[in-house]
Amino acid sequence: MERIKLNDTLHLSRIVYGMWRLGDDADQRPAHVQAKIEACLEQGITSFDQADIYGDYESETILGAALKQAPTLRDRMEIVTKCDIKLISDKFPDRRVKHYDTSAAHIRASVDGSLKAMNIEVIDLLLIHRPDPLMNHHETGAALDDLVAGGKVRAVGVSNFKLHDWTLLQSAMKTPLCTNQIELSLLAHNAFTNGDIAFLQERGIPPMAWSPLAGGAICTPDHADLWAALGKVGAEHGVDETAVAVAWLLAHPSRIIPVMGTNNLRRIRQLGDALKVRMDRETWFDLYTRAMGQEVP
Repeated sequence: MERIKLNDTLHLSRIVYGMWRLGDDADQRPAHVQAKIEACLEQGITSFDQADIYGDYESETILGAALKQAPTLRDRMEIVTKCDIKLISDKFPDRRVKHYDTSAAHIRASVDGSLKAMNIEVIDLLLIHRPDPLMNHHETGAALDDLVAGGKVRAVGVSNFKLHDWTLLQSAMKTPLCTNQIELSLLAHNAFTNGDIAFLQERGIPPMAWSPLAGGAICTPDHADLWAALGKVGAEHGVDETAVAVAWLLAHPSRIIPVMGTNNLRRIRQLGDALKVRMDRETWFDLYTRAMGQEVP
């Protein structure tokens, strides 16, 4: 599988396996999680996406149990995780409201907690999960720089940032931010026209795409025309509709990295099918037009 360079020391697989649903699976045994990881690795999917809050603060621990049982897997993986969201949770009974925290103390504590939970010594890529309206960019930037310099984190980026959020944080950092993980799909396509993708593409920074299948909305009756068109293209390439929807993102020159999440082993083994689709310009625009419900201006 193709690999995408984020910086001189970090490459991610062209498709990333998202682990936000690990805690939703009735089977959380380490052996079952290991099977998911190995199903990815067999396809060349070596990059895995986490966050401290996923699964009500449990997904990292579930992954950590699997890595403790099969520690040799770690050397074949790149692990991405995120911090700064604080959820209302039984684990934090004194917390009064969901909020963001980009203070140096919280970032350091979150990283230490993620390292312990996942039974790893270094995070390959740490993302600030959401823009924080109370962010002191000098404090946050220095904390991220220190984590890289101290060897706890190999690379840093952001998630859900607008270009002004990006430039504010980057202005206070020595370490280059290397990606922005944003919502991108056929049904969430505004980033292609509102400047989000253009900003990254101009700088040669590959975007990561969360919810590339629009949370399953793409296959609902409201989008039957689009689903039928995806099926037609899929039949020509021997893949299903979801593979074509992901291939639509892969066709973009900004080198989008889709983050795919499922607990179904059969579906996991098919994640790489998107790479089988070669999409020409008119097919790309045909799907785009159907997704918008109108032709381009």
